[in-house]
Amino acid sequence: MKRSSQPRNTWLALDQGGQASRALLFDEAGRELAEARVPIATVRIGDDRVEHDAQEIVASLATVAARALAARGDAPAPTAAGLATQRSSIVCWRRGTGEALSPVLSWQDRRAAAALEPLREREPEIRRLSGLPLSAHYGATKIRWCVEHLPSVRDAAERGDLVVGPLATFIATRLTGAPARVDPANAARTQLWDAARGDWCPRLLALFGVAREWLPAPGLTVLDAPITEMPVPGTRLSVVTGDQSAVPFAWGLPREDTLYLNLGTGAFLQRATGMERAEPGALLASVLYGDASRTLYSLEGTVNGAASAIEWLAARGSLDVDAAWRRWEAADRDTRAAPELLFLNGVSGLGSPFWRSDFVPRFIGEGNSEAQFFALVASIACLVRENFDHLKRTGPIARAIATGGLARSDGLLELIADLCGIRLLRPAHPEATARGIFGLLARAPAPAFTAMQSFDPDPASRADAGFRRWRDAMHQAMGGNPPAHR
Repeated sequence: MKRSSQPRNTWLALDQGGQASRALLFDEAGRELAEARVPIATVRIGDDRVEHDAQEIVASLATVAARALAARGDAPAPTAAGLATQRSSIVCWRRGTGEALSPVLSWQDRRAAAALEPLREREPEIRRLSGLPLSAHYGATKIRWCVEHLPSVRDAAERGDLVVGPLATFIATRLTGAPARVDPANAARTQLWDAARGDWCPRLLALFGVAREWLPAPGLTVLDAPITEMPVPGTRLSVVTGDQSAVPFAWGLPREDTLYLNLGTGAFLQRATGMERAEPGALLASVLYGDASRTLYSLEGTVNGAASAIEWLAARGSLDVDAAWRRWEAADRDTRAAPELLFLNGVSGLGSPFWRSDFVPRFIGEGNSEAQFFALVASIACLVRENFDHLKRTGPIARAIATGGLARSDGLLELIADLCGIRLLRPAHPEATARGIFGLLARAPAPAFTAMQSFDPDPASRADAGFRRWRDAMHQAMGGNPPAHR
């Protein structure tokens, strides 16, 4: 149906994820005018190396931006653009030219895990300063590994021509030609950032052996730099942030009584804590946003193996993923809630609250590919429940919003609702990162929660019994007795 009037303003959201780069054009009402998507290649070498090609990522963003703008019809060119990327992914580049000197080391990459062992006795201090547990998923050990193992990176460091930092900073620098500056949400995922000061932490730099001169200058979530290297003439890059950090802004200013659950390559649970960085316990103290006047924080739980775990299973055999999903959706609620076969989901390492990067994924019991798929999807829900239990100890949660590619599964959302005993809300457009970028760019009014599809817990569900059985097996595999469930 033809609209009665054309939008006066549009905003371009660039969402660079682990599986694809996307561009979405929004009008002032948050309506999606155009979208383009280009898949990116992921290189997996063994169990601990996960890479992307840096130049391919930059080129893919230029392609999706061009396609989205070509499809906009008579709508005006974007007022501004925003960028969100995978937060813990890092890349090295030459300061003078912007030439990439390394692949993008994905947030899933754990090649430098051995470098953590000498730091174990310092973990309480590192956790206090960074808000993060000691983990090879974060940028610090990746940065040091690149300098020590890649000759081109080492040579640039010796010549004073090296910049190494979050993927978002590399992309922003390439798109604008401006000097490299790092936003707080991505900087915090290097494990080298002092969020209270909005600057690199000298103590953490010393502990990890990272030189400050290698790193980009401190910056903010909001900026104002003209884009020179993409087909968006006259458009300025106004927001740079992390993919998960953008998600809560899809519904206005993040609310402290709301759980934001994003089910993508990994699964991420966040609840905002305002301008106070809460004690993380077994979770993460994350940065959502930072400008000249304030920094906003969240508590976060991380499940490393969500869609990436399904890819892992498909790569092991002849699983037809689409057919397996159809059978999962057609199964009854009890079958999904308590599968006989169990999967201990250590794909890309165990995230919160376990923090075991060396945990080997395994099935407990025997079953065909369909049984394995059911067990794996159930394990994602069980890991969400583990993190939910920790998050709700910090205060009541009024609602949970589920987004991301896996949130399209009714059966998975029903299982999570049963496990957590909470109503899950799914927006009509479950891809939340791009809408969060739009929210940051346009500062538009928040859409109503009532417009979302709801998934209510079933009081008769067997999900809790299935969870306890899975939890016992997980703790036994980790060499300890399961703690009393709370």
